[in-house]
Amino acid sequence: MTVTTQQTRDPRPPRPATGRTPARRGLAGLVLASIGAALLLTGCSLQERVCGYGRYPVKAVGDVGEDCVADGQEPPEGWVRYPAGMVPEYIGDAWDRHWDGVVVDADGRPVAG
Repeated sequence: MTVTTQQTRDPRPPRPATGRTPARRGLAGLVLASIGAALLLTGCSLQERVCGYGRYPVKAVGDVGEDCVADGQEPPEGWVRYPAGMVPEYIGDAWDRHWDGVVVDADGRPVAG
């Protein structure tokens, strides 16, 4: 009987169930930890802002609606700015929850809705 090279080789070792080597898992963890640390050190927040960069929030007059207007522009007719110090910055923050469902007049004062 003749033995071929194919028959004498050891089979390959089984691969890990995840398909990743331990070194790659460690590298992925290191990358995720680095991103998290960078966010914390730069002051970035994972909260979603009410308005994007270069825009500010406005409140609908006589309704519960909210929108955003470009910085440097006045709110369109039927919209008012929030009172100073009471402007919601992030979705779900204290002022966002406060103004949810509140109806204001043309001067931005709350009215019975």
